[in-house]
Amino acid sequence: MTRSTRDWDESDVRIRPNKKGSRPRTKDRPAYDEAVVGRIITVDRGRYTAIVDEDTSTERTLTAARARELRRNPVVAGDFVALVGDTTGAPDTLARLVRVEARRTVLRRSADDTDPIERIVVANADQLVIVVAAANPEPRTGFIDRALVAAYDAGIAPLLLVTKADVKDPAELLANYAYLDMTVVVSRTAADAASGIDARSDDGLSARLAGTAVGQLRGHLDGKVSVMVGHSGVGKSTMVNALTGSQRATGGVNSVTGRGRHTSSSALALRLAGGSPGSWIVDTPGIRSFGLAHVDPDRILQAFDDLQPGTDACERGCKHDDDAVNCGLDPWVAGGHAGDAGPARLASLRRLLSTGTRTEGRAQAKELGSIG
Repeated sequence: MTRSTRDWDESDVRIRPNKKGSRPRTKDRPAYDEAVVGRIITVDRGRYTAIVDEDTSTERTLTAARARELRRNPVVAGDFVALVGDTTGAPDTLARLVRVEARRTVLRRSADDTDPIERIVVANADQLVIVVAAANPEPRTGFIDRALVAAYDAGIAPLLLVTKADVKDPAELLANYAYLDMTVVVSRTAADAASGIDARSDDGLSARLAGTAVGQLRGHLDGKVSVMVGHSGVGKSTMVNALTGSQRATGGVNSVTGRGRHTSSSALALRLAGGSPGSWIVDTPGIRSFGLAHVDPDRILQAFDDLQPGTDACERGCKHDDDAVNCGLDPWVAGGHAGDAGPARLASLRRLLSTGTRTEGRAQAKELGSIG
């Protein structure tokens, strides 16, 4: 006998049990009012090292794993996070990271200018130290300009550190930035051995850090959270060691390729030796590209203070790129208002504004960004 649909009711419907459990899901998360807040100093293969009760008698370092609900949220060096569970920091203990606190600043980059994925370099930094060598490897204004754009976009003050000035006079390089309100520190001599640090490249060229430069830089870093970025082989980790007393691995430059070898595998926050509370240096792995896909083109001009006044004469809607008609930047530079380096600065700006070729990962872009 066939049953009519009218004879069915809800008791005839069988519900298969959920193999993963039958508890109802909720979007309401615990407040974790009892959580302690710590500063992330490094991240390594899914484990997060944090320092809690900073600058107190109960200061300790602990390891944490990220809670499941945060798996899509990036956690980076410099982040302040909420931690629960075992927060004693005792050996073989593991806390749980349950919340990322609001960030004051975020330094970002992309793999190249066409990559839509942002990569957070560090959080809550006050200062970006852009490290370049006067030679070996040759400095690239393209990299410096990109780092400046990223710094201004993040609201972080930039500082330019030039190493290996005993190998080559950096005057030509520094002329490009003479019109910018930016702090510059130069390690000029190999004779001053006060730092006790001497990193040599494969060709034997000295990379000694002058003690006067170390002392000068220390004054600019005291009381701040500073992140150091630069190509491999420029002496970045060497300077970090001199400033913090750490033993970060250092490496030279390959004499054939002219490129440095990567020695830092992950970002690491280290205390400035002898610094006041809150003085941290974040050493980052050497990078060969600093994509700006995440930066609005209108904000790129902020890194070119020497050119920006020229835009007052631009027509409405001017994009200031190579295709711009009657762009006010051309007569501004031609009139010498941006100095002798004006044409090179304008060319660099327009390379960054270009949508088709905005990638520093290509060999051509690297050549265009070279000096000498």
